[in-house]
Amino acid sequence: MGLEMKSNKRNKEHCQLTKDNNNNSNSFPNANATISANSSPRKSRRRNRKMSMTPVQRLFETCKGVFSSGGPGNVPSPEHIKKLQAVLDEFKPGDVGLTPNMPYFRPTIGQRTPEITYLHLYKCDQFSIGIFCLPPSGVLPLHNHPGMTVFSKLLFGTLHIKSFDWVADAPCVSDVMNSEGKNPDIRLAKLKVDSDFIAPCDTSILYPSDGGNLHCFTAVTQCAVLDVLGPPYSDPDGRHCTYYYDFPYPKFSVKAVSVPEGEEEGYAWLQEREEPEDLALVAALYRGPQIVDK
Repeated sequence: MGLEMKSNKRNKEHCQLTKDNNNNSNSFPNANATISANSSPRKSRRRNRKMSMTPVQRLFETCKGVFSSGGPGNVPSPEHIKKLQAVLDEFKPGDVGLTPNMPYFRPTIGQRTPEITYLHLYKCDQFSIGIFCLPPSGVLPLHNHPGMTVFSKLLFGTLHIKSFDWVADAPCVSDVMNSEGKNPDIRLAKLKVDSDFIAPCDTSILYPSDGGNLHCFTAVTQCAVLDVLGPPYSDPDGRHCTYYYDFPYPKFSVKAVSVPEGEEEGYAWLQEREEPEDLALVAALYRGPQIVDK
């Protein structure tokens, strides 16, 4: 930008000198050529393309740069994190063709749990982009994101998020009894977030081992959540989506594991479970502005 401003200043001075010396036209025989060369039509075209780029396309192009050298557990640099977060922070429902009165967000009659719709925008080995559409009381049960960095942008609505991180070095315990006399495998986790989020709000970010890698979404009102995962889930690569129960810390007593006195409410025991039978998650065709993968 600075170089272009200096170039424009020189052009103005050059034109003025040419005008003042119109009796000696040979003094600046290449003035018109110089002005034309410095007008930078290529830069102008690039600026116009950038200005006309849709928010969805801008998100895609940003993700390509942020996750270009990504992999499991490979967190993008702080500069890349801020860059992608800034793009997502500006997103509005209309940027992806959504409004709260669309059928995705209506309560499902006759079902115990409301149906949640997933709109797929893009997926490659490095990242994926999609939208979860939750009607009121819709729940995405507690689940993990192994080796992933995840960006979640609440587009509209009120969403309750409860999230945990594993306690470092806490063992997986199997020699304890619950109230039913069974021996579940459990592991200690620290509560990270347990709050309502109301749109518009900042983009939430979770990391492979911090920021609430295990979370649960509960829709207080109809909600739309734009998600970016880097890298995405992949069963062949061992990145499975695993679901969990969470139990209050006092439910189990484990001699080898303890938490600071008075902070018990900030911890929970998590137990791996099968995918909930009542989870109604369906896919639908995304009809908003399209991504062009050149």
